[in-house]
Amino acid sequence: MSQQQRILPDAESSPAVVPGETPAAYRPEQPDDDGAAAGPVRDQAEEQSGKKRRLQYPPAPQPLTVPVIDNHAHLDFRDGAISVSVQQALEVAKAVGVIGALCVGYDVASSEFSVKAAAEHPQLKAAVALHPNDAPVLAAKGDYETAFARITELARHEQVVAIAETGLDFYRTGEEGVAAQRRSFEDHIALAVERGLAMQIHDRDAHVEVVSVLNAAPTLPSAVVFHCFSGDADLARLCNANGWYMSFAGTVTFKNAHALREALAVADPQLILVETDTPFLTPHPYRGQPNAPYLIPQTMRLMAQVRNTNVEAMCQQVMFNTTQAYGSWT
Repeated sequence: MSQQQRILPDAESSPAVVPGETPAAYRPEQPDDDGAAAGPVRDQAEEQSGKKRRLQYPPAPQPLTVPVIDNHAHLDFRDGAISVSVQQALEVAKAVGVIGALCVGYDVASSEFSVKAAAEHPQLKAAVALHPNDAPVLAAKGDYETAFARITELARHEQVVAIAETGLDFYRTGEEGVAAQRRSFEDHIALAVERGLAMQIHDRDAHVEVVSVLNAAPTLPSAVVFHCFSGDADLARLCNANGWYMSFAGTVTFKNAHALREALAVADPQLILVETDTPFLTPHPYRGQPNAPYLIPQTMRLMAQVRNTNVEAMCQQVMFNTTQAYGSWT
């Protein structure tokens, strides 16, 4: 392992982060300092049970000694009782070995935020897209073409390395929205190909249909990434065969995620990525609490266990895969 691959202490640029303690920037007494509170706010109740969530950020994990990138984060989203600036989030993440993130859009406003944030913070890259659940709503209002035209414009910015997140979601959208979702997915594939960008797929309860759209596309983007991979071992093998990346989130650590861990176990090591989906999908044992990039080490350590390798080797492989998918992060 080369010296450049190791995280060295940098007291001047990174805040003090004590493993086992919630980082200072994520404690309720911290004031908002950059207008982050103006962004969207996560629901305070659990999606399925309706139970009120714990809104305290988890303690910091032990730092990684080999750096990784958070492959999918929504840094405009506020959670809990406080908001945290992009700069604060990046500084805390760096202190535990997470040296950057892909800031992902899901509508016009969040895509504009991602481009602006990446322009201001070299540790970030940007992704822009319309979320599949928004496509039917926009189409019904007659606003889809205008919104997608803005995404197309944003995709020209040099900070943008991916079209994301696009795809299909049959959990929230019923049969009446399938045609609009599919059209939007196809448009985003074509845009990624045109711009020479990677593409991240939102795939919820739609594995067969997502694969069908990919197989029917005349050309696919340079890198196809299944964001928050949620399939089983069979889908992982299909991804292996097609060279499609699988990005694992905190869900892989959940106690009931046996099929997901089986998928990770058979995934081609050169196709594995890691993400938080901040502020969602916080890893075990903090499921339901707010998520942040500094919690990546929690997921990486579980991934290393599943893959029967050491954390350093796992991080090195994931970092290599990230640069293969999106290019250099410097």
